[in-house]
Amino acid sequence: MRTGLKGYKNLGAWTRCLVLALGGAVALSSCGISYNSPKVSERNGELPVSVVGMTARSVAYANASPYTPRALPDVFYAYAGSQGSVTGAGALPAAPYLPDETRRQMEYRPLPDINPQPYRIGVGDVVLLATRSSASTIEQLSGLLAAQNQRQGYTVRDDGSIAIPEIGAVQLSGLTLQEAEDRLFQALVSNQIDPSFSLEVAEFRSKKVAVGGAVKSATLVPITPNNLTLGEALIAAGGLVTRDEEFASIRIYRDGTLYQIPVETFRAQPQLSDKLLIAGDAVYVDTTYDLDRAFEFYKTKIDVISLRSSARSTALQTLSSEINIRRSALDERRALFNAREQLGAEKRDYVYLSGEVAKQNRFALPYGQQATLADVLYNEGGFDNTTGDPTEIYVLRGSNDPAKIGEIVAYHLNAGNAANMILATKFEMRPNDVIFIEEQPITKWGRALQQTFPTLLNSATSAL
Repeated sequence: MRTGLKGYKNLGAWTRCLVLALGGAVALSSCGISYNSPKVSERNGELPVSVVGMTARSVAYANASPYTPRALPDVFYAYAGSQGSVTGAGALPAAPYLPDETRRQMEYRPLPDINPQPYRIGVGDVVLLATRSSASTIEQLSGLLAAQNQRQGYTVRDDGSIAIPEIGAVQLSGLTLQEAEDRLFQALVSNQIDPSFSLEVAEFRSKKVAVGGAVKSATLVPITPNNLTLGEALIAAGGLVTRDEEFASIRIYRDGTLYQIPVETFRAQPQLSDKLLIAGDAVYVDTTYDLDRAFEFYKTKIDVISLRSSARSTALQTLSSEINIRRSALDERRALFNAREQLGAEKRDYVYLSGEVAKQNRFALPYGQQATLADVLYNEGGFDNTTGDPTEIYVLRGSNDPAKIGEIVAYHLNAGNAANMILATKFEMRPNDVIFIEEQPITKWGRALQQTFPTLLNSATSAL
């Protein structure tokens, strides 16, 4: 006893403090003073908790619980060309139909059938007049004959007539080939000229169809007496150039209406290639709906084909004004929704993060799609594995069954093996899920010592 007391007296002051501190720790522990860290227990008070290991089977079971992500308002799927009443600049004359373009099955708006019509000569066409040189009156007709059989081309002028030497102007615009021959016959006879001739259209310039968009080469395709089909127009433009045909469509703009044929439907129904086109049609192969691009194409179509002088400018200004008004209305409604969401006035679904995560926070589940455990963890910065235990990651999910209210399932992910993080990319989150990560054992000990050491030190100092 004397030797032990002497040894105790020979201990340094700091060592004696430490011994007393450790003794104080035991004393404090016996008094119920200790560090408590959160953890997942099989039972917590009256709430029954079932811990289930996260495996491929349990992930499939958890994902089977019904949940439909909230959808954005319709205004985020609308575009400036949508239908509806328009205020401001006034409604467009015969406004084109602009179908909804979202990633779903495309609407089929068939092009109406039309009856084949005989070709009518128009302004810009070049007609070829063939005459015989055996009669002296032929020289009076052409003025340029030097061979036995002469062929002379005449361009239909802006006033719809052709000018023949010694005869004058003959109106041909709007006439079929047979009607034009009859009118020429009467003009020759009335001028006492041998009416032996033949007439044909050498160049078709008055009636055209514009083809653009996802084709090899945008072009203007003339309409001939043989008529022009949709398939022939696309071939003349080099054919379709589309990578994802399920999102591609053939749109035909005709007389203020936009018709739509999905490319998949066009491939599946060969008879659609035989649809007849008429003068002024515009064919546009679209892969994704782009209002500005489509507007530029229709603007060019209107410039080249439809309107003249001031009428053309007025129509384009009206169309541009209407699109700007609609676009401004959409922007205003979207901005209002964003403001309401920032103020918390829009209902959202949340997942909560606790424990050793980068930040105690809540994560808003995205609109229109599922979010996984990996999405939530890494979107919020993940966790620090120096303090968080990767072997103790839990997703706590309450029961939606009123008969089992209060029951909790804790899906346990052991990410000590990094390969198991693949399961986190498959595990779908549900509203009100809680993601919890426990502390490292050394972290618990360090924090407990950090909090109790000042008290123990004071106790030891007082004892000394």
